[in-house]
This record gives sequence, C-alpha cells and structure tokens, in this order.
Amino acid sequence: MRVAVLGTGALGCVFSARLAELAEVWMLGTWQEGLAAVQRGGVCIEEPDGRVHAERVFTSSDPGAVPAADIALILVKSYQTDRAAAWASQVLLASGLAVTLQNGLDNGTKIAAAVGENRVALGVTYAGATLLGPGRARLVANLPTHVASHDSIAPGVSAFVSLLRDVGLEAHATGAVEGRLWAKAIANAAINPLTALWRVTNGELLEGVDRRRVMTNLAQEALRVSLASGVEPPIEDAITYVESVCRATAANRSSMLQDVERGRPTEIDSINGVIVGQGLRLGIPTPFNEAIWLLVRGLAAASG
Repeated sequence: MRVAVLGTGALGCVFSARLAELAEVWMLGTWQEGLAAVQRGGVCIEEPDGRVHAERVFTSSDPGAVPAADIALILVKSYQTDRAAAWASQVLLASGLAVTLQNGLDNGTKIAAAVGENRVALGVTYAGATLLGPGRARLVANLPTHVASHDSIAPGVSAFVSLLRDVGLEAHATGAVEGRLWAKAIANAAINPLTALWRVTNGELLEGVDRRRVMTNLAQEALRVSLASGVEPPIEDAITYVESVCRATAANRSSMLQDVERGRPTEIDSINGVIVGQGLRLGIPTPFNEAIWLLVRGLAAASG
C-alpha cells in the first residue's frame, strides 16, 4: 500500500514512521526544514516506552512528484485543509481514499468538495504527540483511532485500519463517527486553548479549582451545542470525560500550545469558533467558548 501523509507536524511524523514499517510512505508538506530533515535521516520517533527509532520515508513539497497513492492521510492544521484537500485530489488513485484525522468540526466538507463524497473518510484519533524538532516527534499517548466507513468506501477503510493495527496503532472502523468527532471537539475546546493561554501540559489543567471551573464550563457548553445539533457523543458527562482525557494525556503539550509557542496560527476557529457559531444558530449560549475563542485569536494577532 502507498500512503501519502499530508502534514509534517507531530502526528504527521508519528503516523509516517509507524506506517513506513509496512507501507511505502510519502510525507507531503510545505515545511522545508521538516522535509529536509526527514530526507536526510528519516522520521525519528520517541515511543512512550522511551524507545527511539527512525524510519525512512519519501518526501516532497510538490504533489505532482508523488506517485499515485491508495490513501491520502490528512493531518494538517484545520486552516490548511483547503490546500491539503486539493493536494489529496492530485495524489490519490481513482480508487483511492482521503482519510482525515484532523482536529475541528469543519474539515470533512472541504475535503469532500475536492475529492468527492465517496472518496473521503472522516476519522478521529486520540493519539497525543509532541513535535521535538524538524522530522522528530514523541508519541506521548498511543490511544485509539476511529475511521468512519460505509458501503462505497468500506474496502479502503478496512485495508487502512488493518494497516494501522499491523503497525501497532489501535484502530477501528465504525459506521458513524459524528459522535466521536464531537467528543474530540469537546475535549479540544476545553483543553487546548487553556493549555495555550496558561502554557501548561494537559495534566496541569487538573491542578486548582479555577482551572477546573473554566474547563468545566467550556466542556458543558460544547456538549449542549452538540446535543442541540442532534449529535449525542458517546460520553457519560462532559467534565468526567474531559478530565479523563487530561489524565490519559497528562504529559502532552497540546498542538495549540505548540502552535502558540512557535508563533504559528492556531485551530481555534475550527474548534471553539465552530462551537460558538453553531450555538448562535441554535440559540445555545456559549459565553465561555466565545471568550476563550477571542482570547486565543488575540494571541495570534499579538504575535503577528
């Protein structure tokens, strides 16, 4: 199987390295320093048990140079989705499948517009990773990945999920993924912006009444918007779920925190911003999400 991984960040490195154990992997992106590092020495991964290994993958910043792929795995930031979707349409075989494991709630429609409704699979991964440098990442939490499947894409999803399992990444095909997407969005909305604003790890959000109070309100607002949208996430209650994610990924420095520290744009619009917009449409108040959304946008404006 040939897999084109669109994304050179932490998860892009982790999935590229693991998949390269059994598949031909091409890493496609625009970060020249990252691509150059991978071209020189492969993708270097530090596993949760401390083991470090490097895997050889092919690299390119030109989708036209990538051989036709069975899978285009999209792991870019949500604000880069339009470009990644266009690239996926160029690199995929006619029978190929675009799989998105991105954060955010608005990526699927953008990808489907580029590759076709029956060539995209929505997914969610709970794996946590930290970028250590160009072409280097640490897998902090090896947690499950879920990929939605239906009749027209079932063979491609099944083959990809099997490949993930064969390289030691827990993966599942599911009939519907909307609930899990919203569950991930609830966790992201409550965790990522707070780690970015307070410059702490996920686990440190559990320290102190004030931190937990803000996190609780963010999670509960997001859950109310999800339920009003007709989607019931597979969680018992919002705060218990979010706190469990904090514990499971306690050492993780969220992707939003890493973006802020590097002065890069964040995915706040596709997470809290979407929740606020959906809440407005449905008449669900989201004052905490709106405040956090504006605060993180303000960070980006200040760094610009």
